[in-house]
Amino acid sequence: MAPDETAVHIEGPWTHRAVHAGGTRFHVVEAGEGPLVLLLHGFPQFWWTWRHQLVSLADAGYRAVAVDLRGYGGSDKPPRGYDLPTLAADATGLIRALGETGAIVVGHDWGGLLAWTMAVLDAKCVRRLVVVSAPPSAAAAQRAGHRPVRAAQGQRAAHRLPASAAAGAPAHPARRGAGGAAARRVVAAGMAGARGVAYVPRGVPYPRRGALRAGIPPLVRPLAAASRRAALRAHDAHRDRGPPTLQLHGALDPSVLPRTAQGSSRYVAAPYRWRLLEGAGHFPHEEIPDVFDTEVLGWLNDPEPDR
Repeated sequence: MAPDETAVHIEGPWTHRAVHAGGTRFHVVEAGEGPLVLLLHGFPQFWWTWRHQLVSLADAGYRAVAVDLRGYGGSDKPPRGYDLPTLAADATGLIRALGETGAIVVGHDWGGLLAWTMAVLDAKCVRRLVVVSAPPSAAAAQRAGHRPVRAAQGQRAAHRLPASAAAGAPAHPARRGAGGAAARRVVAAGMAGARGVAYVPRGVPYPRRGALRAGIPPLVRPLAAASRRAALRAHDAHRDRGPPTLQLHGALDPSVLPRTAQGSSRYVAAPYRWRLLEGAGHFPHEEIPDVFDTEVLGWLNDPEPDR
């Protein structure tokens, strides 16, 4: 039986619609008017992870758009195209389909790696960059095989739970979410001491198998030497033309340890700001949304963000 994609149409102070870009249909959720902020979710989530930011950004005078990436939620689920360059082309095409030539891009986890990639491959399209719980791929490449990278392997086990739930495993107790939608807490069973919480409403289509395979391999699997050299070359290019960048990381993140992401400033020549968020794990935008939003909005409203 095909999944019911209408399950992602959770009511709230936002608008749902479909946007076509590059031959792919994307489900987007939009709120507010002003400069475009494109919100890219992590693995294996969907637009709902940004529910707090859709409200806070709109209230602050921005046009916030959260998208279900290819293979997730209410967007198309083609059999291929889950590599970072293709996903980056999806996102830049989506910005243009939304009527803009560029946007502020905010990405978490896998969406953060995607955001870094966008800044490399189409720098003019990314006006400012906010990455959450995700080092640039070059940083991950340099650390391939070391403990901070291997620690992310626990995330793979955690992500097996949604897949098994989709196959009929017993669901966890329901929780009421925004708009009265019942939501289920996804337990990060493979993440010892995890503080991150991801809420997935009942009936939401889980990622296509290709998206599951693509989820976090740059952090989990040791990279071949050629891939490592390619990542480093890409981020050498980013040093010359990257956008102002804000990097946020939970101090208690058990999936991508903070020391894996620290030092990413060497890949960014533009103004750069690092913030370690105390009391937060892998999902700071959901765990401590008020603190997270204050950091993001303060940085966005700063005409000359510091290094």
